[in-house]
Amino acid sequence: MSEQPKDFPFKPERKTIIGHDGWSPLVLALVIGGIGGFIFDWLRMPLAWMLGSCVFSTVAAFAGLRIGMRVRLRQGMIIILGVLLGSGFTPDLLQRLGQWAVSLGVVSVMTVTGATLCYLWLRRCTDWNRQTCYFAAMPGGLNDMTILGGAMGGEERAIALAHALRILTVLLTIPIWYRLVNGAQTSVLHMEHGPTGNDWKDYAVLIGCGIVGATLGRLLRLPASFMMGPMIISAIAHLGGLTNSKPPGELVAAAQVVVGCGIGCRFVGAAIDKLHKEMAASIGAALIMIGCAVIFAKIGVAITGLNLDATVLSYAPGGFAEMSLIGLALGIEIAMVATHHLFRLFLILITSPLIFRFWLHPAVKKMEK
Repeated sequence: MSEQPKDFPFKPERKTIIGHDGWSPLVLALVIGGIGGFIFDWLRMPLAWMLGSCVFSTVAAFAGLRIGMRVRLRQGMIIILGVLLGSGFTPDLLQRLGQWAVSLGVVSVMTVTGATLCYLWLRRCTDWNRQTCYFAAMPGGLNDMTILGGAMGGEERAIALAHALRILTVLLTIPIWYRLVNGAQTSVLHMEHGPTGNDWKDYAVLIGCGIVGATLGRLLRLPASFMMGPMIISAIAHLGGLTNSKPPGELVAAAQVVVGCGIGCRFVGAAIDKLHKEMAASIGAALIMIGCAVIFAKIGVAITGLNLDATVLSYAPGGFAEMSLIGLALGIEIAMVATHHLFRLFLILITSPLIFRFWLHPAVKKMEK
């Protein structure tokens, strides 16, 4: 098992703080993230408030500034985003499930292919052991893969590094690609029509969706529970006609800043000069996953006739929250993007431990003997 530097910063999100503790680091992170979000919104970038805060807070982390994020604040904001995503589900959802079934089959093949290629890449380009490379190669589930990998004998911090850089790489490629190549531009404040026409009943339903969804998500132990639970309850409420409202755009922008800062704060303490080999390998693995997503998306479109942009976002190896929000910002069908990412997340969580036990675990045991 390879030794990691003592200052290796990445840890699974088990504790209450990401980065530095205290109110001052939190306020500094939010100020830096807010400035980044404002600049990216001014540049009309898709997912501007999350992308800008992510980029600026990441730079601040690498620069050694004392920034930090409270996990509970991040979870609270993720609940808001889950309610927002649930509002994007439309009544024709059931009619589309049959068409998506074939695409979900393509996602399964893509997930296995991408994970295999990334595993081989990480084995060749790093000194990490088999367990670490295996769980670092999974295209989803940062916290779950980090915790599972640690339980199976992998280096938790190395796995977290690979997944954090995977999400960051996707966030720095796909939205910028759509902005520079496709000319996509939007503002969440315009997207949500600035001040909403919600009345007290609408707000009561939205708040209820968040509270009930988050509670059920935790009780049922759903992956990404603070987003998935509220999203499901919000979708039911919107499909059932209880409301057709969305959270105010200003609140959504604030939530994106918090989530973006949370990504950047994961890099607090990272020393590029000490981790350059591992970071380069992790970014390379992320690019392999993106390449697989594009190739398989074109295959999926050829088979199903689905929209290419929606399929690329559905297959992209970013986080469930981030890819769904990019789809929302670009006006791409949220239900399709969210369904594909939830399916892939469940697939990874269910199959990765089983495959490890039957494929790699015997080899690891043999080497230990």
